[in-house]
Formats: sequence, C-alpha cells, structure tokens
Amino acid sequence: MYWKKRMLFACCFVVTYPFLAASAWGEEGDGKPTAEMGIITVTANKIEENIQDVPKSITLIDETLVEAKGIKDIGDIVNAVPNTDFVSSSNIRPSINIRGLNTSLFTNNIPMVMYIDGIAYSDSYSFNLSLANIERIEVLRGPQGTLYAKDAIGGVINVVTKEPTNEWSGKVGAEYGTFDYREFNFNGSGAIVEDVLYLGLNGQYRADDGWITNDVPGSEEDASQFEDRRLSTYLLYRPTEKLRVKFTYANDYTESFGIDGYAILGGSSFSDFSRDVAENQSRDFDTEEEIKIDSQALQLAYDFENFTVASVTTRRYREFEGFYDFDEINNTLGMTSFQFDDQELETWTQEFTLKSNKREGLRYVAGIYLETSEREQGPFGEEFFTANFNAESTTDADTAAVFGQVIFPVLDRLELTLGGRYQWIEKEIDLESFFNDAALNTVNGEEEWTEFLPKVALNYKVNDNWSIYASYAKGYMPGGFNFFAFDPFNPGPLPLEDNTFEPQVSDNYEIGLKAQTERMTLGAALFYIDIEDIHAFRINSTGQFLTQNEEEAFSMGAELEMTYQLTREFEVSASVGVIDTEYETDNFRDGEKIEQTPDYTINLGAAYYHPTGLYGRADLNMTGETSFLDNANQPFQTRDSYTVLDTRIGYMFGDWEIYAYVKNLTDEEYITGYRARNLQLAPAPAPPVPWSEVSFNDPRTFGIGARYSF
Repeated sequence: MYWKKRMLFACCFVVTYPFLAASAWGEEGDGKPTAEMGIITVTANKIEENIQDVPKSITLIDETLVEAKGIKDIGDIVNAVPNTDFVSSSNIRPSINIRGLNTSLFTNNIPMVMYIDGIAYSDSYSFNLSLANIERIEVLRGPQGTLYAKDAIGGVINVVTKEPTNEWSGKVGAEYGTFDYREFNFNGSGAIVEDVLYLGLNGQYRADDGWITNDVPGSEEDASQFEDRRLSTYLLYRPTEKLRVKFTYANDYTESFGIDGYAILGGSSFSDFSRDVAENQSRDFDTEEEIKIDSQALQLAYDFENFTVASVTTRRYREFEGFYDFDEINNTLGMTSFQFDDQELETWTQEFTLKSNKREGLRYVAGIYLETSEREQGPFGEEFFTANFNAESTTDADTAAVFGQVIFPVLDRLELTLGGRYQWIEKEIDLESFFNDAALNTVNGEEEWTEFLPKVALNYKVNDNWSIYASYAKGYMPGGFNFFAFDPFNPGPLPLEDNTFEPQVSDNYEIGLKAQTERMTLGAALFYIDIEDIHAFRINSTGQFLTQNEEEAFSMGAELEMTYQLTREFEVSASVGVIDTEYETDNFRDGEKIEQTPDYTINLGAAYYHPTGLYGRADLNMTGETSFLDNANQPFQTRDSYTVLDTRIGYMFGDWEIYAYVKNLTDEEYITGYRARNLQLAPAPAPPVPWSEVSFNDPRTFGIGARYSF
C-alpha cells in the first residue's frame, strides 16, 4: 500500500497543478456591480498581501457573491469550496469535512477555525455567523496552525467585516420563502465623534417551520422547525491615526427541533429511506436543541513606523440544552426512552502579536497565544425503560503557544516562507457516571501534550500574472476525553487512558499555480496528507458514542478554481475538487475511504449583471459518492452522487434591490447525515435490533426578498 499511494501521488503530480480563484466585482458610478477584475488584497498571513503572492489555496467570497448566491450560513460557505462537505442533521452542531479531515466528536473541534475580524471560533456548537456586514470571506485550505491557533488542521475561514466611516451607512433586508421561511437582517455603522469614535450594529433573524410534521398528539406538529437570532455591536476608538481600540459584544440564540429525516428499525441500506416518507412522522418525544452564546472581545493595535503590535482578548460563554427522542420512532418498545445533554462552557483567550507593515520584501508575524476553558456537562445520558444512565463531568483545558512566520525574498522573483508554532496543552477531567442515580464509575486525571508545528513554502512569480508555489506544513487537532464512562461490570474508578484519545497530527504537502489576467483568475492545487492517530467515531457494545484513534490514513487530491469574464456584464466560474482517501488500520476500517468525504465536488456558476440593474445567476453543484459509517449492518454505507441547481434573479434601482430565487430547482433528493447502531429495545435475552437514522436535504424551495442600502 505504501508504494501504491506514492505512485498514485506521483502520477497526479505530473498531470495536475494546484490552486485558487476569486470573484472580484467592480462598480460603475451608479453603484451597480459589473464583472471587472482587479488586484485582490487578502490578510491570509495576518498581513495585507496581493492574493497572487500568498503560497496557499484560498477561496475568496466577497459581499456581492454572498448576496448573489444567497449564501445564508457556514454550510453555504463550505459547500462553495472544492473538496469540502457540510454534513449535519442539526442546525446547531454542524460537521465539516475538508480534504478528508472530519469534525472530532468529543473535542467539539471542527477541522477549520473561523476568525471574524481576528477573533477565533472553533467550537462545533457555535460554528456559525451573521452575514449582515461582510466585506469578504477568505477560506484557506490546508493546515494553518502556525498563525491561526491549535485547531486549524484543515483550514481557516477568515471573515473580514466592513470598516466604519464618518458617514452612517448600512443595509436592511427581509426575505420570505417556502415552509414559512422568514429572514430579517440589518447592519449600520458610522461616527459618534468624527474621526475618533465609531459605532457598529448588526443583526440577523432566521426561522422556518421545516418540512416535516409529527402527528403524535401533544407533540410539536412542525417537527423540524428552527429559529436563529444573532446580534452584535462594537465601539471603535481611534484617538490617533496609530492607535486602534475596538470592543465587540455578541449575543446569539438558536433553537432547533428534530432532524430533517427519520429512523427505521431493521434498515440495511440507504435505499430503504425516502424523503417522501420523512415528511410525515410519528415521534414519541420532541427532539429539541437550544443554544445561547454570549461573547466579548477587546482588540488593541498600535502602528509604529515599520511594525504593528496588537492584543486580542476574548471571553465566550456557551450554554447548551438538548433533549432527544431515543429512537425517533413511535410505538416501539423504546417509546418511553429519551436522551439528554446539558452543557456550559466558558473560554478566555489572549493573543499578542507583532507584525510588519510592509506588503513586499521582508515581512513577519510573531506572537503568543493563551487559552483557558472550563466545561461542565451534565446531566448527559439516557433513560431507557426503567433504567437511567447519566454522566456528570467538569473538564478544564489550558493552552499556551508561541508562534512566528517570516517571508523574505531569496531571488528576484522567489520568496521563502518559514514558520512554526510550539504549543502546550493540558486537559483535566473529573467525571462520574450514575446508574439509576447511584454512583457507578469515575474517571479522574489530566493529560498533557506538546507539539511543534513547522511550515515552509516557496513562491515563484513567473511574471506579473502567473506564480507557482510549493509548501509543507504540519497539522494538529488536540486530544481529549470521552464524556461518558460506563462499565456495569466494574463499578468504581476507571483508568484514565481507557477514556482518552490522543491528538491527531498530519503532514501536508501541496504544490500550486495561480494566475490573474484582465479577464481571468485561475488557481490549481495538488495536495497529499499523511494522517496519524486520526480521530474516528464509533459506538461500542454498550451503546456509548466514543472517539477513538485509528493508526493512519492518507488523503490526496487536486483542486481547480477559475472565474472568467466573457464580457463586462457576464461571468462564468468553476470550482472542481477530486480526492482519494484511505484508512490504514488493523480493524474493519482498513482499506476503506474516510467517511463523509465525497469523491469529487464540482461547482459551476454563471452570472449576468446588466447596466440597468437587472441581474441573474445560476449555480450547478455536483457531489460525488460519499461513505458513511454504519455501526449496525455493515462497516460503511455509500451515498450516491447528486446534482443541485440553484437560480436567482433580481433588480437594483436606486438604493433598493428586489430578488427572487429557487433552490434545488430539480427537487433533487439526497442524504445529508446518517447514524446506525444496534438497539437493545427489550430486556435481555432478547437480541438487539438494527436501527438506522438519516437526514435529508431540503426539497425545492422558493423565496423573494428585498434590501435597502443607506
């Protein structure tokens, strides 16, 4: 297998080159967008650079593209990027796959870290954002741990919002669609004291009734409804041109019912499920998740002549409550059973950075990162027949890291990037499990991990329009503890090591090509990833959900992104990713593909903007076969490939814009999430029964909306 995968990689290396692409829209004097290319500035390396000079894969999404494609949330962002997939049956806890790297169940870490104006978000329970005030979104692929914290093993979503000016400006929008979908958003900013003190406000509210009904009397009829509200405000103080002080406050709330699917007993394949059947369900209990988030951030920056020093301090509090129908089915022997999960998490972070102010020549970034968090979970467990299983735990985690990166010219057109991050992580857990309210098992102790994450990259500018690069970087996702420890045959303390999983690390190699002309932006990337101690999900013989380490896996693939301006008004775009993954273990996963990794992703788009203000857009998204872990019937199930077409048309006049859209125009049906296990639905010696649950994509939906700019 070793020589086989190396040979395959070598063949791909010869055939394909690597990538990037971005969509840049100009504006005519009347404010109407036109398809016009220009120099694109990004802050992927935490300093301002031309995107052509950054030796990494970047997908750029600007405000116009967010609005033109109808991007609503983090899932829409992820699905616009090659070799990524958004997998979720919940509006609160998404699972993201990027280049074969998955979300880790019990670290709650997604393989991508999201940064909003320099503030980090990596917890899977709060991995979303308001898109009310976006300037641009930079999606960086490949490990970014050198500059972007400990969890960025797969990439970073770097969100940059608009800077305020002395004049007040903003937008107000509303939208209505199928299933009583309603959305309201607003943002505004301006000066309280001209040139000195600025205020910004933005908010977003989204809700719908969902497309699934529950006919059990006394239950919520709209079984998959959700409500999401996000509010934030900031004060920006600029007493001098050199000093910048910004305080941000945000408060988010999300409530989500049920899953967009259903469960069956004895199911053996995806063909046993149908979205038509999912529309009308009978469930004993209302599955409900609720999350509240309160966060603050203080950012300080002072510009010296050649460098800037900065500080970012954040505090984030998350409260989560979940209640679940045990089997998502009515009239079974488990109809009186349910599951529950209550959590509280408070996290403080502190980062100090020193960075150069130059956009060429020698540039550098260096810093210190500190983080501390306390997580309290419980009650966490299930009530099954007359038995109650519960776990109560407190987990403390501390992180300290030093990092740095330097970019310097080697030759006239050749630049070398060297970087590294050395970090220390300590986690301590105090966990107690209960059976029918009587103490059963305990797990106590702490684990400590240290790691150095190096990075090296070369970027060669062939000319002003073309560049090529090659890079190596080490990726890292922290280890942790499983939050439910239950062993009915051995009451008392359980070994800490039996409840611990180690960090996941990876060696990442990439080569790339970038180009930009007057009419075209083009990027291509080829990558290879060696993964050790990969975090894998499993359900053990007693029904516990666990994270475990698998020995090794690899992921390799190619990516291509391109936009081409056919005329001043008409632009086409393409984004293509192909990937091959494989586990190398000593169990049933050996030789299997990494779950939730599509064989390919293809996004084709066409946009037309007429000078009168009329515009239209169509996006065709194709996703290849994808494996899902099956704990009940066989090791893996395979989801077939699918194609989705979205369309949008609108008109801009003065300060107004009106639009209409259709999502999933052909009403394509596909599975978005899958779980399977064997349930003991009757007391022993009755045999366990296979149980499977799927979630589906939304059916075809329509909507209309309006926006006002001021």
